[in-house]
Amino acid sequence: MKDIRTIWIVAMTAALLGGAAVAGDVPLRPLLVVEPSEQNPRNSEGDIIELMDGRLCLIYTRFTGGSGDHAGADLVKRVSADGGATWSDPEIVVRQTGGLNVMSVSLLRLQDERIALFYLRKTSREDCRPTMCISTDETRTWSEPTVCVTDEVGYYVLNNDRAVQLKSGRIILPVAWHQGPGKPRDNAGVILCYLSDDSGDTWRRSADSFKGYDPNGKRIILQEPGVVELTDGRLMMFIRTDAGSQYICHSTDGGDTWSKPRPSELASPLSPASIERIPWTGDLVCVWNDHSGRHPYPAGRRTPLCVAVSTDEGETWGASRVIEADPDGWYCYTAIAFVKDRMLLAYCAGDKQVGGLNRLKVLAISKDWLASR
Repeated sequence: MKDIRTIWIVAMTAALLGGAAVAGDVPLRPLLVVEPSEQNPRNSEGDIIELMDGRLCLIYTRFTGGSGDHAGADLVKRVSADGGATWSDPEIVVRQTGGLNVMSVSLLRLQDERIALFYLRKTSREDCRPTMCISTDETRTWSEPTVCVTDEVGYYVLNNDRAVQLKSGRIILPVAWHQGPGKPRDNAGVILCYLSDDSGDTWRRSADSFKGYDPNGKRIILQEPGVVELTDGRLMMFIRTDAGSQYICHSTDGGDTWSKPRPSELASPLSPASIERIPWTGDLVCVWNDHSGRHPYPAGRRTPLCVAVSTDEGETWGASRVIEADPDGWYCYTAIAFVKDRMLLAYCAGDKQVGGLNRLKVLAISKDWLASR
């Protein structure tokens, strides 16, 4: 008699192969797997960008002092000149110098073609703030770091691959505040944004900050927000919750004020989603842990990892498809990059054996597979 795990794997493999049959190329191609080791117990929360010469640049968090969120860590870079088939050895980009660590990378190609690197500089459990460096030579060198949050010291979480530059030129950093010096910790989170209208030279806090409540008025967790610009100029924010789905809200003024957060149809555990625009179709794509019941899932776990497309600016989503399906897997903190005819994902792909956040994977999804829904 087959055990539950075997049944699960058979079912999810069938789902994967069912989608793969229509694609002309390998639809889901692993490009890089960064395993943990005794001296490097965790690799996680990175981002990918295509350089001007076509090379791929991956910057991620390499932990050396343990696998916990507050353990010592540096930011390291790896480069591929052959589309991801091979990668350079890790090279330190931002070294931990005092405090707890540096982690959680966002790479952003600015409208003036410079590359901005955003990350969290975690000085203490009461001081964790987004920080920015600029490269004018395609990530070979970086400017001195500048802190983006200067109005109030606190513990602000900016996820990896979350920095966005709007068509107007404004840069927006959606964050969750959890604690400040001398203030009680708020694990449920307060959502706000930091905005820059001068390419990151100066920053200001959004007019709105807000907590989360379910339709019955009960306080819920709101954490790890992300933002995507819609075709009509509005912004859509998506936020992980403990209320069974991603919550969404909208802004009509570039991120200063926001509508009341509400449940979306993206059923999920307490795990972040990623939503970006597909350049070759103009549709939105979402990568998240789909717990709608379309695919088998263990309650409360960050599996399976799925993808779905919206053709109406996030109002509704098409049927999800499976990317990763191990019932013991832990898939989260995704970064999306579109390179030529592929969607690249960098994400945590751990399991019970190595730890949920400790293994980093880079995966290429073919344009044909993404379109065959």
